[in-house]
Amino acid sequence: MIRAIAIDDEPLALEVIRKYAGETPLLDLMATFTDAFEALNYLKTHQPDLLLLDIHMPDINGIQLFQGLNDKPYVIFTTAHPQYAVKGFDLEAVDYLVKPIKFDRFLRAVTKVDKLLNPMILSDEEEFIFVKSGYQTIRIILSQIIYIEGLDDYIKIHLSNPKTPLVLSLMSMKGILKKLPPDRFMRVHRSFIVPLGKVTSIRGKYIYLDSVKVPVGDSFTTPVQAWISGQR
Repeated sequence: MIRAIAIDDEPLALEVIRKYAGETPLLDLMATFTDAFEALNYLKTHQPDLLLLDIHMPDINGIQLFQGLNDKPYVIFTTAHPQYAVKGFDLEAVDYLVKPIKFDRFLRAVTKVDKLLNPMILSDEEEFIFVKSGYQTIRIILSQIIYIEGLDDYIKIHLSNPKTPLVLSLMSMKGILKKLPPDRFMRVHRSFIVPLGKVTSIRGKYIYLDSVKVPVGDSFTTPVQAWISGQR
């Protein structure tokens, strides 16, 4: 969990960050401040992992605030003024978010911090993606995916996780496929994506994943056959 504080003189900007933080499982937003000097007093007794820091503020700007810290955490600068980006990266900022901030961009920046704090190489069991489900953003561990089913304008991710066996997401099959490693997942039907490592057999026009039977669509027969040939 990334312990973070956010500093921005605009209350509405902080409200957006609080909303995004609530949808990001990796992030624990410890406190928010509209006053930079209050934030500095807080930092005297607290050591967060990350500052979400606005640059253009009265009295002291975000760059000055960060430069004055003795124990510098990771920093993601947020601002409506893109001309500050070069200066921000000179300070080795992890990222630089231009307002209005989009959630996917926010999540990507926070994920960079997580990788810096936890630099170990992930095993297959630990690799994951994030998927939006309702008002939540859920971490999906790739090794737990049994198969993915497409239904109209949303998908169903079937998992081997007993606590969360099914995740619904308002996403297209093409959208989820872009998030998955292509060497481990294949679309075998307009409505099904399977993890190749869990295929136990192929009989006729069906792929078996232990007890699960998934059809192979006519337009997907050639890539499936090519994958089978490559395994021999």
